[in-house]
Amino acid sequence: MKQISLSDKCILITGSAGFIGANLVLSLLKSTGHKNMTIIGVDNVNDYYDVAIKQYRLKQIEEAAKTSDSSWIFYKKSIADEAFIKELFEKNDIRVVVNLAAQAGVRYSIVNPDAYMEANVMGFYRILEACRHADTEHLVYASSSSIYGDSTDIPYRVDAPTEHPVSLYAATKKSDELLAHAYSKLYEIPSTALRFFTVYGPAGRPDMAYFGFTDKLRRGEKIKIFNHGNCRRDFTYVDDVVEGIIRVMQGAPEKKKGEDGLPLAPYSIYNIGNSRPVDLMEFIDILAQELKSAGVLEADFDIKAHQELLPMQPGDVAVTYADTSALERDFGYRPSTDIRTGLREFARWYKEFYLS
Repeated sequence: MKQISLSDKCILITGSAGFIGANLVLSLLKSTGHKNMTIIGVDNVNDYYDVAIKQYRLKQIEEAAKTSDSSWIFYKKSIADEAFIKELFEKNDIRVVVNLAAQAGVRYSIVNPDAYMEANVMGFYRILEACRHADTEHLVYASSSSIYGDSTDIPYRVDAPTEHPVSLYAATKKSDELLAHAYSKLYEIPSTALRFFTVYGPAGRPDMAYFGFTDKLRRGEKIKIFNHGNCRRDFTYVDDVVEGIIRVMQGAPEKKKGEDGLPLAPYSIYNIGNSRPVDLMEFIDILAQELKSAGVLEADFDIKAHQELLPMQPGDVAVTYADTSALERDFGYRPSTDIRTGLREFARWYKEFYLS
């Protein structure tokens, strides 16, 4: 592994108005260990979910940039825009790239596949092409736990088979891994895929279950619980994910030669998950408790009366469970925030953002 200093570097973070991307930018701007960075953010700020939350994140970044010794530049553009990406790399000495831009959502991919092909496949291809012609020290990009499909071989290991995705979203993420490996092999671009597991936290994505549940419960509506509640998810707090990304950014796969004298692909894959799957019904109970404590729900709110049990949805899986041994081995890091602590922070943010 090649150690990379982030100080004095130009770093491109795509999807920087998104949930993980914005938190990554904020962490870097507030960091005392990484100095004098030029952080370039790119995001098309689409309306897949409430744009006000994306604007809130961008405002937080702008405020943090005012007191940071690193600089922040933002472009409201699509990474699928070939001319823009080419010009961006030509005009800036971008050394580290973190590609988090993507059309998210499993179920939305079933009804609107074009958005996924443009952002997740064509957009990522534009990034790979730009890295091929630049002096890129490390390309880190978001994959997803969804590529493991409905495998029953848990916990999911990074070397497990991933040839049978059960959603178009998962298929595009698998495509990204294959494309990145090919580019890494052909052009010796140090590349690392990060498979994220159900990331949650303050100012998260409204299309995620915990956020949608909160919206519905606050309105007194019933929440739909699929597979009759027989689901377990490896919920991973966003701060833990960001810490993992920053550690990985600084450790690029080394360029090496194989026995045939030809370059081996400088390519790695890591799971970033909490490695402690939570039963969905327990999760809902803890969420309700923390929403009551934060004042989002009334203290006597009957959570059981607001549940509707339904069969499994297309594209969903019953269990997600990360094996993070590779991340622990190479970076000495494992996410550790427990579900109650994470949901407490989300509930407090929700109260402040929507009800204050």
